[in-house]
Amino acid sequence: MNWLTNYVRPRIRALVRREESTVPDNLWAQCPGCERMIFHRDLEANGAVCPLCGHHHRVAPDARFQALFDAGSWQTIELPKPAADPLRFRDARRYEERLKDARTKTGASDAVAVAHGRIEGRRVVIAAFDFAFMGGSMGMAAGEALVAAAELARLQAAPLVVVTASGGARMQEGALSLMQMARTTAAIATVKEAGLPYITLLADPTTGGVTASFAMLGDVAMAEPGAIIGFAGARVIEQTIRETLPPGFQRAEYLLEHGMIDLVVHRFELRSTLARILGLLCGAPPSQPESSPPIDNVQPHLKPIAVDDDAD
Repeated sequence: MNWLTNYVRPRIRALVRREESTVPDNLWAQCPGCERMIFHRDLEANGAVCPLCGHHHRVAPDARFQALFDAGSWQTIELPKPAADPLRFRDARRYEERLKDARTKTGASDAVAVAHGRIEGRRVVIAAFDFAFMGGSMGMAAGEALVAAAELARLQAAPLVVVTASGGARMQEGALSLMQMARTTAAIATVKEAGLPYITLLADPTTGGVTASFAMLGDVAMAEPGAIIGFAGARVIEQTIRETLPPGFQRAEYLLEHGMIDLVVHRFELRSTLARILGLLCGAPPSQPESSPPIDNVQPHLKPIAVDDDAD
């Protein structure tokens, strides 16, 4: 019996045992829109738009920059680094641990990245949220990033574009997070006072304190199809007013119909639409734009070296 158990049975099992799959976990992605499985490479090649139903998947800031800026014309800037855990917050886990996990997962330092470059030859500054970083929540670091983006836009006399994808304020930073609503609103005001265009692109989702502050202050407010845009969640609103909400409530198309935003633009047409809007607001771009010296390490209350406008 020992011979059968210890030798024959393992050999038989080895012959018929199915090899463990070596397929990577991220080879396929399930579309939230149609719930079908899509080959990840096909989804990426299609700009993270589902080729079956057209659902716009969430993308990282680098993908936004690559899609919107002229090829090879943009670079990110180093952002200020505020205190990582000013309140020593802890719930089920320490806030520092959550930050460390988010940074390892995304490779980013926080939820907002800022880059400057050109769109059809015209200088533009873009700040983009990363929903994969703690739900794109707005804390002190996000506030610092938006202030730096506003200062850079004024320094370069360039339009400012903000791409939002956020669940709102970051609860682990308490009142310090809520203060960023006023701080970012004031920073946007300085851009407008300088006579520079401020354009918002609302991606899925844009909610909470982000919606209640700078996200809805754009001279032109665009949104991607199907994006959820609102302050409180639909379930909370229904429980509060005790009424059933209309179909499509808080979706980009619903807000467009009710005058809350100006445009709903497919991701494939964002760059051309943005270039057209900037052309109307800023005039014709330089005929032969030259590369301008990069501006790195833009810090609030510091004055970087100005870019020579003769480069245009």
